[in-house]
Amino acid sequence: MFQNLLFYTEVFKKMKTYSAKKGEVQRRWVLVDAEGQVLGRLASRVAGVLRGKNRPQYTPHVDTGDFVIVVNAEKIHLTGNKAEDKIYYRHSGYPGGIRAMTAAEMLQKKPEQVIKKAVKGMLPKNRLGQAMLSKLKVYAGPDHPHEAQRPEKISL
Repeated sequence: MFQNLLFYTEVFKKMKTYSAKKGEVQRRWVLVDAEGQVLGRLASRVAGVLRGKNRPQYTPHVDTGDFVIVVNAEKIHLTGNKAEDKIYYRHSGYPGGIRAMTAAEMLQKKPEQVIKKAVKGMLPKNRLGQAMLSKLKVYAGPDHPHEAQRPEKISL
């Protein structure tokens, strides 16, 4: 018993926990096609890539995620009655300045915002989450201006 205890203490003294540093992170560019995807499932997977949870060097307090480009946001799928029942609110800051828009109206007018808001709700609510959200690029159609970064297409 005592001999096993000595062995384990020697082994654990040599093991170190790796923690990623801000300058060590190599970011990739990832392209995701949202056509026919369910909004919540797509948003949770995109949030995981933005956080870096798909990498072995994931560290919770460091932004280790990749840049994500989402195309065809206007062709996203909402399950059930969410198109009519889900309401997006915003407020101007003035009395009586609240505005409401259903998910169907939002998909008509600003399809990019539907995905951005869904992903934002799944990221940390601090400066780190804001930095992660700035790496998300969403476009309504199939075209995007990030061809120079040579994004690799992934299916979620």
